[in-house]
Amino acid sequence: MRRHGGERRSTALVIAAGATALALLLVTLVMCAGPGGRDRDRDAKGVAPPHPTGPAVGWGFTHTQFSADRGAGPATERATRLLAGSPVPQNQHIMGWGARNPEPSPGRYDFADLDRRLALIRRTGGTPVVTLCCAPDWMKGGRAGSTDWSTLEKAPDPAHYADFAALAGKIARRYPDVRHFVVWNEFKGFFDDAKGRWDSEGYTRLYNLTYRALKKVNEAVRVGGPYLVMDSYLPGDDTHASRVTGPWGSLDQRTVDALTYWNRHKAGADFLVVDGSSYSKDDRYAPDEFTAARKFADVGRWLRRETGLPLWWAEWYVEVAAGGARGRAPAWSERKRVAAHAAALIEMAAGGATSGFYWNPEDEGGSGSCPGCLWTSTEQDDGGRALPMFTLLARFSRAFPPTARPRAFDTGRATVPGLADDRSALVVNTSDRAGTATVDGKRLTLAGYEVRWVDRS
Repeated sequence: MRRHGGERRSTALVIAAGATALALLLVTLVMCAGPGGRDRDRDAKGVAPPHPTGPAVGWGFTHTQFSADRGAGPATERATRLLAGSPVPQNQHIMGWGARNPEPSPGRYDFADLDRRLALIRRTGGTPVVTLCCAPDWMKGGRAGSTDWSTLEKAPDPAHYADFAALAGKIARRYPDVRHFVVWNEFKGFFDDAKGRWDSEGYTRLYNLTYRALKKVNEAVRVGGPYLVMDSYLPGDDTHASRVTGPWGSLDQRTVDALTYWNRHKAGADFLVVDGSSYSKDDRYAPDEFTAARKFADVGRWLRRETGLPLWWAEWYVEVAAGGARGRAPAWSERKRVAAHAAALIEMAAGGATSGFYWNPEDEGGSGSCPGCLWTSTEQDDGGRALPMFTLLARFSRAFPPTARPRAFDTGRATVPGLADDRSALVVNTSDRAGTATVDGKRLTLAGYEVRWVDRS
């Protein structure tokens, strides 16, 4: 989720606070189609055909609190048809971001929300990914049977690492069609204030227990971590500068150290998961908003060299959020927003990433204004319609599936990056003025901030 500065990465989360009549109806429907809502000790079997089990799943999005399964009936149906028409990988957390506490008390489970979200993913043909975060209150010093959403980002106590791993195993058994699991989110709760660094030792212990629990359920499931945030500083800022550098600045050395520790001490991993933004830790770009996206390529290449693992970007951001470290950022036009995200996708692929998940913004009140959202708010009867970011993401996912090996190429113009494989080419004009580009010997003229697809087949 978006970072607004600070060591712990504070977030603006709206967490599920109770079931409405509509939610209860949806849960009832899900129970008819798949595993039940509340379950004390029974695991569902054979709920859906298996998905591809390779470490790469492609380019998709993460469900947040207000997603396509919530809102007005016509709108949710329209959004479901939209997703089914362009299936992409879809990621869901086990607690928060649309899911209630999955184990309010030891041995007492509530999977109603997870059932509903995974049912949506199945209905729309998406490859399901589950992020194993966050932890029930009783695992982190809270009272059993209650949920304090203000402590969502707190890590489990070390004494309960095994309990969290057991919950992960329970979830893997319940949803046998889910073959890709991400362990935790952004090292939440693992920053050691006394030492001024990440508690990579604690996270790695949690990761290893969870990894082994998942592999015990099914050796074929794919497990990844550590979901570290690739925080960076501007050129010339030596606060925590590392040797991983580019025109955009340098990675935080504490992030480098944590990644190195996890990589050396992990029990195993099928893929590497990270999170990051093109802008710096204090919400600035270097040298500009578009060139800063090269960070995704530079950091990606470093990560691939360090680990040798398939690379996923679990979250990726190019636009500073309002209310960030430097106050309200100037509003972007949707045309510029799509161009900036397209340029970032090119850089991520150029850096060797095979998968990425767009953090879908929310329109909590159904106002109809949601910059960067994938579809119009399903809180309105006429909602659930594709927005430009969905069109970009779906096309990119379709053009460059996990089996593709696209490469960046020179279009003849520095302000027009390009990405291509044997079938498709993508070029983006990162200037607000018209410009030219050359693809397969043909000269193209692009309007300001235009995203152009070229069929090469």
